[in-house]
Amino acid sequence: MSLETERFKNSPFLQSINMELRIIKSESDTMEIELQGEGHTLTNLLRNALWKVKGIKEAGYSQKHPLVSDPRLTVRSEGKPRKALEQAVTDIKAQIKELKTLAKKLD
Repeated sequence: MSLETERFKNSPFLQSINMELRIIKSESDTMEIELQGEGHTLTNLLRNALWKVKGIKEAGYSQKHPLVSDPRLTVRSEGKPRKALEQAVTDIKAQIKELKTLAKKLD
């Protein structure tokens, strides 16, 4: 198992921000990634969204120290974990869009 760094350039969510995901582990049903430069806020949002994706068996993360380490997100699914991660991101985007619509109605 080799360590590799990959930019998820095809992900619409990540195209708008400068984030690198380092793949720590990639198997048919399990993926562990490091979200470089991120903290609990985004990682916990992804974890929660992943649990709502059909077929998820495990979604969790750890971060050794919030000031000096990057969080590692682990995804285990019945299908491809990368697809589950992409679905979670799509779901988050839909929630943000709905929130923007509701916020505009407050004016």
